[in-house]
Amino acid sequence: MPSILAFLVSRLRRSQAGRLVALGVVCLVGGAAGFAATQHVGFGTALYWAITTATTVGYGDVTPKDATGRAIASLVMLTTIPLFASAFALFAGAVAAAHLRRLLGVVRPEPAGGEVVVYGNDPVVPHVAATLSAAGRRVIVVSEGEPTALPDEVRHLRADPTSEDAVRRSHPDRASELLVTGAGDADVLVTAVLLRHAAPDVPTVALARSASVCRALRELGVPVQVSADDLVVQTLTKSLEAPHAGEVLLRLMAPDGYQLREVGAGPDEVGRPLSDVRRRHHGLVLGLVQDGDVRIGVSEDPLVQTGDQLVVVEPSAAGRPRRAGTTAAGTAGAVTA
Repeated sequence: MPSILAFLVSRLRRSQAGRLVALGVVCLVGGAAGFAATQHVGFGTALYWAITTATTVGYGDVTPKDATGRAIASLVMLTTIPLFASAFALFAGAVAAAHLRRLLGVVRPEPAGGEVVVYGNDPVVPHVAATLSAAGRRVIVVSEGEPTALPDEVRHLRADPTSEDAVRRSHPDRASELLVTGAGDADVLVTAVLLRHAAPDVPTVALARSASVCRALRELGVPVQVSADDLVVQTLTKSLEAPHAGEVLLRLMAPDGYQLREVGAGPDEVGRPLSDVRRRHHGLVLGLVQDGDVRIGVSEDPLVQTGDQLVVVEPSAAGRPRRAGTTAAGTAGAVTA
């Protein structure tokens, strides 16, 4: 029973129409209880009266007998009728919008392959989708919300990203990168686990709100995690130490400025200290990914080993498609470091 209640609460949080219906039902049942208590009728009769009143049918076979009953009837009419009407309008608008998008060819749920697929309805999703699209990437957003804030060129698949069916329909195995967000960390965790089983080899970034969830994702095998709270806090803290630190990070992540790549260490780089590799490499080497850990090489000078990845900054032309090997996961991984 608690799990069912938790599921219903989570669904209501995501649906505005559902919240209106739930509030209308509460007002309906509350009005029926008050009517039964004050007019001395059974609760079934009172509920029948409340339903006929809320639906504006009003047969008139059950009516209030005194001022208290008339006051309760007025409250039921002033609350339930607008609430149910608003919920119906939202449902009708959503259905009409879905049919219109299908007629215009806006909704194309079948990915062609090579897209960046973003899951969830976090407030940052429209900005991320617009930035990736401006950089020439094909983007698909999988969420339950209306795609009103998404650019026209971004494809939207309206589905619950925490469901196995939605993950299957989005074909994550065909994507080039995956980004997981959600209204809460529980949603992020569920979606990340589903994607890990469906597309274990696709680079994945999970945007969570707490470091503990990031650790849980790491234990589940999700390769890259970003703690949104830690990212903001650390950026602001470093900006206090160096006022231009935040601007440097923004320049590095700008789509028309530089590109961040994770490249495998070459045979001539294996066995050398990171400082030596930095001097020899043609790009700016920010750090070294070794056994899943990012090493900056400031307080230490690790040796590059076979299988290590170098996080490199290189110039990128505005609007030019990224080179092979450039991934959104690599970008987020470098920022996490």
